[in-house]
Amino acid sequence: EAQAKALERAERTGQSQSAAMGKFIKAGRVVVMLQGRYAGKKAIVVKTFDDGSKSRPFGHALVAGVDRAPLKVTRRMSKKKITKRSKVKPFVKYCNFNHIMPTRYQVPAEIAPASMCTDQQMDTADGRVEAKKFVKSLLQEKFTTPPPDKSGRPSKDVLYLRKKLRF
Repeated sequence: EAQAKALERAERTGQSQSAAMGKFIKAGRVVVMLQGRYAGKKAIVVKTFDDGSKSRPFGHALVAGVDRAPLKVTRRMSKKKITKRSKVKPFVKYCNFNHIMPTRYQVPAEIAPASMCTDQQMDTADGRVEAKKFVKSLLQEKFTTPPPDKSGRPSKDVLYLRKKLRF
């Protein structure tokens, strides 16, 4: 009933329903997972499926995220300890739009979220393992040397993604 009213209102104003609500969950957006095993974890949207698919008939997104964030390192630590503490545990999964909360952060274009994971990789267990390995290497590299923003400082978006969410 609510959907019918929204459609009716959109017809009266001369807009389609999708145009009435702007799409802000796009590839590269940093999101916070709200439900399930990864609740409270940060992720990057790799690909969106606004109209759903055959297997998932609802709006969803393919996300790659940080399950275990790197720990704080100091100058006094040995190289071995630094490498151990800067390890990242990633995850990749499909997630309903209702179960993710977008943040104001958008990862820099050089991280290229589209290359992180593909639909074909998500079809098989081996593909998912392969995708996780790639995401792990990419995130560890970007977390140790964050790409600079326009002013030359380390990108705030990557620094936000690196930190564990305190809640």
